[in-house]
Amino acid sequence: MKENLYNYILGIADNSLILGQRMGELCGHGPSLETDIACTNISLDLFGQVRSYFQYASKISDDGRTEDDIAMLRKEREYKNVLLVEQPNTNFAFTIGRQFLFDVYHLAFLAELQKSTDLTLSAIANKCIKEVSYHERFSSDWVKRLGDGTQESKEKMQEAIDALWTYTDELFHQTEADKAMVIENVGVDVTQLKENYYLRVAELLKEATIEVPESKWFQKGGKEGIHTEHLGYLLSDLQYMQRTYPNMEW
Repeated sequence: MKENLYNYILGIADNSLILGQRMGELCGHGPSLETDIACTNISLDLFGQVRSYFQYASKISDDGRTEDDIAMLRKEREYKNVLLVEQPNTNFAFTIGRQFLFDVYHLAFLAELQKSTDLTLSAIANKCIKEVSYHERFSSDWVKRLGDGTQESKEKMQEAIDALWTYTDELFHQTEADKAMVIENVGVDVTQLKENYYLRVAELLKEATIEVPESKWFQKGGKEGIHTEHLGYLLSDLQYMQRTYPNMEW
């Protein structure tokens, strides 16, 4: 139970950690000052959520590791995030498309996690859902603006959704820890979120005049620690200070 709960928390938190790092890369590089600040604030929201999860994971592990150790000092194969969130910021349409496809899932997931019999996870979900509700509105609005904007913005938004679509199905795959936590009424049965997720995404893409990709070929592996080449580069930035200056304290 303890090990499964620990791994379950990592599976949730790593998504926010890696996506938060990706969004943080945009600081100073947004298309406008207002949008730049919004993306940076989303990054900060995600890192705030990660702290709550990793503080709990640290308590559960009871082996002396701190939240910082868990966040920064694992090897690439020990991260359990889905492949979607580690995809690079190819351009602003890719950044927004990635955020949108994750936000729709994240909001539905937290709504169910609030019902967890684990009071700590339930409390974290209750706190985070307000932030994620804003994230989903922000990314959805931008998908509509770009999709129903100029011919160039529409093409870029369609290209982004087409390229990122292959990573969406993994959101609904269950690890052994996921299955164990569902049985204990601690975790969320993500398989039950799949149908409504794709309906919601299709509805929003229709408003954005973006076509839903027809491809049924999906990639997976992130939840099991098998990642794309992009994660290694991301971790080299994320972990630099901790690896270069071990045991450093402010």
